[in-house]
Amino acid sequence: MEIYLQDSAATEALGRLLGKHAASGDVFAGKTLLSRGVAVALGAEAEDVNSPTFAIMNVYQGRELEIRHFDLYRLNRPEELEDIGFGEYAGGDGVTLIEWAELFKEELPEEYLQITLLHDGEGRRAVLQAQGERYEKLLREVEEDADFGN
Repeated sequence: MEIYLQDSAATEALGRLLGKHAASGDVFAGKTLLSRGVAVALGAEAEDVNSPTFAIMNVYQGRELEIRHFDLYRLNRPEELEDIGFGEYAGGDGVTLIEWAELFKEELPEEYLQITLLHDGEGRRAVLQAQGERYEKLLREVEEDADFGN
C-alpha cells in the first residue's frame, strides 16, 4: 500500500489510524511522527512521545496497552539488541514501535509492518509493507477506514 502524505500532520494522522487498528503484540517499523501518531491513538500523551535516540527505548502507557518505542540508530551490532532485551519486547504484550529497523532487519520478529517514508515533491509517500497475515489484515482495515485520496 502506498499513501501520499502532504505534510507532517498527515504523517502523524496515518500513525493515529494505524494505532486505531493496533492490537497487543503488534510491531510497527517507521519514524518518529508515525510512532507519535500510533502512541497517541493508543492513549499516550503526544508531548511524551519523542525519538528515543539516546535512551534507545522509551516506554509509554496507553489506555490499555504498554507502548515500547525503540530507536536502533545508535546500535552497531545485533548483540546490543540482546543487551537491551529487544527480543523480549518486540512482538510481546503491548505495541512495539521501531525507528531505524532497517539496520537490523534479520533481528525483527517474523511478522511486522514496515512503513517507509520517501520524499515526493512537497510531501512524502508512505510505503506500507505487511510482513505476515496479521499486517495484511491490518492494512485492509486501514484502507477501509480511510479515504487517502490516492
